[in-house]
Order: sequence, then structure tokens, then C-alpha cells
Amino acid sequence: MNRWSVLILLMVALALGAAVYFSASQALPVQTAKVTRGPIREFIDERGKTRLPEDHLITMPFAGRVEAIGLIEGQSVAAGQIVARISPTDIDEEVAESRAAVDRLDASLTENNDTTIEQSTREQADLFVESMISTVAAAEARQIAGKSRLDYNEIFLGRTRKLAETGAETQDDLDKAELAYVESQIDYRTDVLTVESLKSMQAATNLLPRIVTEQIGKKSLSAAVIRQQQQEAEARLRQALTRKQRSEMTSPVDGIVLERVITNEQYLPAGTSLLRIGQLDRLEIEADVLSEDVVQIRPGDPVEVYGPAVGATAGHGVAGVVDRIHPSGFMKISSLGVEQQRVTIIVRFAEGVLSQLRSERDLGVDYRVRVRVFTDERSDALLVPRSAIFRSAVNGWEVFVVRNDRAEKQSVEVGLMNDELAEVTSGLTVGDSVILAPESNLEVGTRVSSAAD
Repeated sequence: MNRWSVLILLMVALALGAAVYFSASQALPVQTAKVTRGPIREFIDERGKTRLPEDHLITMPFAGRVEAIGLIEGQSVAAGQIVARISPTDIDEEVAESRAAVDRLDASLTENNDTTIEQSTREQADLFVESMISTVAAAEARQIAGKSRLDYNEIFLGRTRKLAETGAETQDDLDKAELAYVESQIDYRTDVLTVESLKSMQAATNLLPRIVTEQIGKKSLSAAVIRQQQQEAEARLRQALTRKQRSEMTSPVDGIVLERVITNEQYLPAGTSLLRIGQLDRLEIEADVLSEDVVQIRPGDPVEVYGPAVGATAGHGVAGVVDRIHPSGFMKISSLGVEQQRVTIIVRFAEGVLSQLRSERDLGVDYRVRVRVFTDERSDALLVPRSAIFRSAVNGWEVFVVRNDRAEKQSVEVGLMNDELAEVTSGLTVGDSVILAPESNLEVGTRVSSAAD
């Protein structure tokens, strides 16, 4: 090997040595933070939206032509205020017809219940019956007297004939006796016919009171039918009046119009939605929480509500409280297409918060917000930033600690955690410097320099 070759090899060796030296002595810049003591609150953060515990749907009470609705969304209404009306023309005609039917049946019932004529006729019939009894009795007495005269004249005629044969009576006396006998025969036959005729008349007369009584009974039956018809007509009238009353639809509460479904006048079937009315002073929030997280939540847990809708950022939101948790969950597909089992929780605003919010901004229904439900807290905990901890190969928790300007891996036990902080229950002490969000290729013993401590 000549002198130039040796010189070149020496220069290469010196360059490689210098590179190794500078590489070993150069520190890797990292972000670090000190371990401190302080309060921590564990929370579950989810998207939510405002809602009302109930809204009031104004619907068609029966089929009809609804008038144009002048109310618009956001307009205030008072309890009892007419918010929609069915055209009254057809209803007024129905009421008038029903009332006329009731009046007509009232008049018919009054007329039917008047039995003055029938009662008077019954009294006259009773008197007529009594009169016929007396008349028949008199005729029968006359018949008996006529029979006696006939018998007497028959005997007298027989005696006169015998005397005339002996010359004791004249022919003229005989003729007179025969004439008296014939006349008494005719009178008796007349009396018999008269009695028979009067008895026939009496039999007919005896039927008169019963006929009148039956007529009164028929009127009673007619009255029952009319009363039934009257009750049916009154029921139809009540129904028509109820429909008239229900044709003017009123707001059940003081609130605002949330939605106007129908605008123009049109014929609609029963049950068609017209308006939706709600009370914004009863706004609450619903949030769908993962089922594995919701088991940590209890009614009464404090909540922070934040987001543009309430004009506050995380950590500076308004106060709320968990009001109730739905007993059943449901399947929901996330924005990434992952199936998630979630449970709805209801959050109400703390006392006075909602009124203050509504005085500052137009907070309505279905407005997007975020909620932080605080499930646990510590007032004096050993804390590190959440980004400093990571899972170990055995699924434990670890951090990189800076010791003597080199990165050292440290196993830790973790208590409460949230998106910003983590409680360390063992493995670190106050003042330790931990690396934030360490790179996955950071190795133990690497020389590091802190960019911000």
C-alpha cells in the first residue's frame, strides 16, 4: 500500500469517528411536563342536543275544512289562545238542524202528553154507560108492564067472548076487547124490541171507556217513542255543539310555535297535524352515551354543557345535572361505520342557567351541544398530562421519565383519568419530568433535551 492510500484510509476513519461522536452527543428534543398535585375530575364527554320533555301537537279533531293558519314558527302563543279553526259553516248548519229536530220533538211530546180531550171523553163515556143502564132498566120495566097488560087483555078477551055468546056482552064490547088485546100485543112486542135494541146499545156503550183508555195508553206508548227520539236528537245536538266547540283549537300552554305543518285553507281528515307548540323554558338535553360508559353515570351527577350553541368552550361551560337515564339501549352506527350500543341520558340545566342563556341567545330545540358528565373527582391527586401515559406490552401503564437528560421508561398505576389529565397512584413523585406524546421509536437511554418544561 502506497503512502496516498494510507492517507486516504486515515481520513475516512477520522470522518467516521467524528460522525459517531457527534451523533452520540446530540440530544433529541422532546416536550416534557412536571408531575404536580392538584384536583382532577373524571368525565365522559359526548355530543348532545337540546330537546323538550314534551311538545303539544295540534291536530284536526274531525274531518273538515281548516281555515288558513296565520301563526308562524317562533311566534308566542298563550294558553287558551285560538291557534287554528275549522270553517264554521257546515258545523253551524249541523247545529241548527240538530236543534230544530230537538224543538220539533219537544213540541210533539208536549202535544202527545196533553190528554185533556181523552180524559173528558172518558168521563162522558162513563156517564153515558150509567145513563144506558138506567135506560135499559126503564125499558125492561116497561116491557114487564106491557107483558102484564097483554096477559090481562088476553084474559079479558076470553071472558068477553064467553059473555058475548050468552048475550051478556054486546058485539061492541067484544070488538073493544079484541082491539085492546091486539094493541097490547103490539105494545109488548115493541117493548121487547126496544129492550133488545137498548141492550145492544148498552153493550156498545160499555166499550167506550175501554176504547178511550186504550187510546190514552197508545198515547203513552207514543210518548215513550218520542222521548227516545228526543234523547237521540239531544245527543246529536250535544255532539254537534261539541264539534263546534272543538272546531276552535286552542293552545294548551304558554309557549311558542315550533312547527307549522299546514298553511293554507284546505279540507283535511281527522288527526292531521296542524301545529306543534312547545315551552322553551323547559329545554333539556339528551345525549347518547356508550353502554360501557353509561354504567358509571348516576342521576344527579354534575354536568358541564358547552359548545357554540351555549357560547362556551370546554372548561368554561354552563352547569347542568343528569336528570334520568333511559333503561334500554339501542344500536347506533358511528360516523366511521362502527356499530355501537348506546343509551340515552337526559340532562337538565342547573337552576337559573336556562333563563340566563335564553336572555343572551336564541337557544331552541334540536340545537347541537356537548356535555361532560363528571363521574368522580379527587381534590388532591398526583397528576400528569394524559398524553404522557401509554400502554405497555403487557397492557399496563407506562411513562417516559427524563433522568440525567436521558429517557427512562417507568411503569405507573393510574387512577382517575380524563381527556387532559391522569391521576398516578404509584411510580412517580412530584417534580418528576415526563415526556409528552413520546414517539413510538423512542428508546430507553436516548439522550433528550426538553423543549418546554
